[in-house]
Amino acid sequence: MTAISLDLAVLDGVVPMALIFDQNGIVEHMGPTLAKMASNRPGAHLSEILDFRQPRIHPTFEAIMPWMGRRLKVAVRAPAGSEDRRPTPLRCVAVPLADGRCVLAMSLGADPTPQLRRHNLSANDFSDVDPTVDLLFLLEAHRIVLEQFGHLSDRLEQARLAAEEEAATDKLTGLRNRRAMDLHLERLTRQRKPNFGLMHLDLDYFKAVNDTLGHAAGDRVLEQVAVILRQEVRRGDMVARVGGDEFILVFDDCSDLDFLKGIAARIIDRLEQPIDWQGHECRVSGSIGITMSSFYDTLDPDQLIADADKALYSSKRAGRARHAVATPRSKAFAASGNGANA
Repeated sequence: MTAISLDLAVLDGVVPMALIFDQNGIVEHMGPTLAKMASNRPGAHLSEILDFRQPRIHPTFEAIMPWMGRRLKVAVRAPAGSEDRRPTPLRCVAVPLADGRCVLAMSLGADPTPQLRRHNLSANDFSDVDPTVDLLFLLEAHRIVLEQFGHLSDRLEQARLAAEEEAATDKLTGLRNRRAMDLHLERLTRQRKPNFGLMHLDLDYFKAVNDTLGHAAGDRVLEQVAVILRQEVRRGDMVARVGGDEFILVFDDCSDLDFLKGIAARIIDRLEQPIDWQGHECRVSGSIGITMSSFYDTLDPDQLIADADKALYSSKRAGRARHAVATPRSKAFAASGNGANA
């Protein structure tokens, strides 16, 4: 193979991953990109920097000479003290220089992506005619596309969650709606050992407010009732508006009937306080029916709601502003007024 002479500045611009060594195997020059990967070590022996893998030869001038002009596979040893001790695989061609030295012109392999990322290489580290530059532009475009896709996915997910939230929310009161309550109750009844309480609340005299003061006044009453119900339940309990003036409250992980009676009594007491609307006093009260999952051997959401509804109307027949407890085994309903125990 004909020996050549080459200016180092030209060599670095055309082959920034080149290495020049003398007949003793001493490295005299490393291109800027290779220096990044090997921590520029001129003066070191070739064997300290490169491992020849195909063919398996010792990195000396004499061993490399027969392979001049042929494609070789080498690996750049990790610099001393480097956290990542893995060698970097490269391809190279050995070319003799006119002054007796040898240059190894190196390039990345068929899949350079891991090495580009590992050594933080950019287009500035390669010759303008190196196809790796095109790959870098493609990788950057790919990164931008993925980033935009990620942003779009986030926006779509946020829109989906917002739509689901809207579909499960009563627009006037901000409480859960009937659909959300049905899904929640269905999930609870599917559990192996569900343990929850259920209240059905109906406002007394609400129709009179609507008929006397109009629907705007009625809306004001419903909004205030929603505030009261939120304040009286625990964090995580479900409060749903399931009809014009009907509400269902579901108390997860609750088996204490006296605890629910106490909540019902407080709700009834607060609902009897007048609600102001444009200088008018809106007066309503509440009748409540209560049932517990522990009352049933087999849980059926429709049966629970039906029994709570029967207890609710037992409260109304007993004089309103009361709560009653459904006891399905005996099919008896005990009502108590003004929050007293049933």
